[in-house]
Amino acid sequence: MIQRKTRKRRGIETSEDKSSDLPNCILIHILSFLNTKDAVGTCILSKRWKHIWKYIPTLTFHYSDFSTLKNFDKFVSGVLSLRDNSIVMHTIDFDRNGSINSGLLKKVAYYVLSHNVKLLRFRIDVKGDIGHILPCISSCQTLTSLKLSVSPKGRYNYGRTLFPKSLSLTALTCLHLGNFAFCAGDDGRIEPFSAFNSLNSLIIDNCTVKDARILCITSEKLVSLTMRNLSFDVYQIEISAPSLCTFSFIGIPYQKFRGSSLSSVEQVNIDAEMLANYSEPPLVLLSWLCDLANIKSLTVSPSTLQILSFVPDILKDKLLSPSLMRSLKSLKVKLKPLSYGLSLALKIVNLEKELKAEFNPSSLIPDGILDLLLKNSPSADVDIVECSRIDESFDQLAPFSSSLFPEFLQPSSDEHVVHDLYRRVQHLKQVKLQTNKYIELAMKEKISWEMEELLALRNHVMMFSKTIDVIERQIKDARN
Repeated sequence: MIQRKTRKRRGIETSEDKSSDLPNCILIHILSFLNTKDAVGTCILSKRWKHIWKYIPTLTFHYSDFSTLKNFDKFVSGVLSLRDNSIVMHTIDFDRNGSINSGLLKKVAYYVLSHNVKLLRFRIDVKGDIGHILPCISSCQTLTSLKLSVSPKGRYNYGRTLFPKSLSLTALTCLHLGNFAFCAGDDGRIEPFSAFNSLNSLIIDNCTVKDARILCITSEKLVSLTMRNLSFDVYQIEISAPSLCTFSFIGIPYQKFRGSSLSSVEQVNIDAEMLANYSEPPLVLLSWLCDLANIKSLTVSPSTLQILSFVPDILKDKLLSPSLMRSLKSLKVKLKPLSYGLSLALKIVNLEKELKAEFNPSSLIPDGILDLLLKNSPSADVDIVECSRIDESFDQLAPFSSSLFPEFLQPSSDEHVVHDLYRRVQHLKQVKLQTNKYIELAMKEKISWEMEELLALRNHVMMFSKTIDVIERQIKDARN
């Protein structure tokens, strides 16, 4: 990082750090782009660098930069103790995996509270109780960017942190919420973002509603909305955002949009998933596309197209609006492997058809679906590309496993824990029965099977049984 020039002095060749001529303000600005661990590491370069890191107005603590969480906690505590407290903070980025010690979180909260005069960006991603952090945030009226992502602490991770109704940050332009629950009023509606008058970008990551039927998103300046859903909650979304231009979604499409919520959207990115043996999401996904009257750019994953293909008679145009995507200019399909859950759903939904076809595997892109989407815009550009992620719109979302089983461990917010787990057990048992049925029919018809695939399906059945046993033990523990 440091460039050196060589000069001779009294016959002795020496080297001098070129950065020695730079003023401290320039060096501090340069170090502000590094994570805090690397910035502190510069103190060994020379006496000149020994204390410069203490004046950096940004703090970036990521657990992934450390070999152990113990080392991470020790480093964070030391940095907060040794920094120059007279320096105004601009950015705090704190990301820690695993349950965090309440003492360390209190120390971070106190630091935020005592240095929030000009705090512009604050990001915290932890597992534990962030009750100490929320009061500090409410006083940060200069915040322009805020990310709050909290996983509940405990063995089974039940419940989510309630999002405070009183939080009002008038300067906030970017908001990212992860694993929160929004609590509704007596009328069954919840409108958590109305106080954020400057909000431009909103990310709702695996959040849910509590005792509510309608989630309202009201913002005059909102341009970009990103949602990820991994829960079983079913509710309606009402958007009042005349400037909304981009909508991105990843996960299981359970929610329905009310009225003309998506009428202003021009760019859409959808990476939908579906659990095996669930018939409602395809109809929900179809209704979304019908609401996107003015869409000009659509980016989808193969799983999204597969889910649409499950809709009965979709290729006969019976369910489509005559104005479906008539303004479409660009359609992009970003290829990536199907998740296990969707692959199993394909086998179950198309069971008889695949058996009759001697088990010819379905392609990633189902026949006829692209032509259907392009029916009203035949001149739109079509681009099919290989990628590991669907779009940059999801780069701010933490990756999640494509396995089917963790999704059964995400309790809904509006049900008692025991009832919720019982419903999941019944769902999983039905998937197990259908998988067994598939194996039996395939063997009966003497279809040419790959031995590895047959063994894989039988292993999946064993995994279903083990998962059912685990959830049934959770039901017993919850009752106790």
